[in-house]
Amino acid sequence: MRVLAAVDKFKGTATAAQVAAAIGHACWELGHDCVEVPVADGGEGTLEALGGANRINTVTGPLGAPVDAEWRFHRGTAVIEMARASGLTLVGGATKNDAMAASTVGTGELIDLALSMGAKKIVVCLGGSATTDGGLGCVRAITAPNRLKAVQLLVACDVQTLFTDAAPVFGPQKGATPPQVDMLRGRLERLAQMYQEQHGVDVRAIPGTGAAGGLAGGLVALGGRLMPGFDLVADELDLHDHIEAADFVITGEGYLDEQSFEGKVIGGVDAMCRKAGKPLAAVVGDSAPDVIDRIEHVSLAREYGLEKAMNEPLWCIEQAATALLRNR
Repeated sequence: MRVLAAVDKFKGTATAAQVAAAIGHACWELGHDCVEVPVADGGEGTLEALGGANRINTVTGPLGAPVDAEWRFHRGTAVIEMARASGLTLVGGATKNDAMAASTVGTGELIDLALSMGAKKIVVCLGGSATTDGGLGCVRAITAPNRLKAVQLLVACDVQTLFTDAAPVFGPQKGATPPQVDMLRGRLERLAQMYQEQHGVDVRAIPGTGAAGGLAGGLVALGGRLMPGFDLVADELDLHDHIEAADFVITGEGYLDEQSFEGKVIGGVDAMCRKAGKPLAAVVGDSAPDVIDRIEHVSLAREYGLEKAMNEPLWCIEQAATALLRNR
């Protein structure tokens, strides 16, 4: 049997590649072929899913201190996770962040570097930002934005938040007080007017431009194209072709709930398998009661206990995959 392991990370316990390898080992033990395809939804883990970092450059962090940002450049394609340059974790979380000052300059510096290296495609993965600067720091850090006209700029985005709503929706998560949220929203409104005047794009009218504190809007103003994160990753990995070639597909992620079917990996793989008429099952860390019947799956916490699932996730994943394969 030809098995496809198309899985997301189990956050905090196993990377997507480790999960896929554990399923692959279960297949090997039972005499099945397995294609291992670590997948992501456009946020954390996307860089690894698209080949992993092969560059490290020092850029300006969200609060001005230098940070060493990992990114990828291969055969004319750059993959940049904005959180590696402008992420909230880089400043120690919301309590240590300066929500008014946090900037996306570092992300722009990576884009500028990719352009100087001759990139023809630039994939920017949003999520985990410390910033609500509307992408202004990023836009200003790109020394010759006209170069982007000759580049395919893809922006992985998994929210529909409008540009000026970035402040009230995401600001508090980044440490902004209610008065600061009001100031940030006003700043975004003025910035949207500036983008329209300078680039001819009204980012206020485009769903998703509020992602990453409005960085999505800044990139759209420069000609970027917003794409659902899972769809972008699936296209880059030729996931459709892998599913067509498989007899059975195993997907998975750390926690299965309603959100899993709204732009996340399990929902995306599920939709593709239904369209292709391919059988699918999932391995998950745990699952919410209201989605137990949505997809065939094994919950590691239920089957092996939460402690073992947390401490020996790869053993549990291999056992769960073995159980699913024996039922085919």
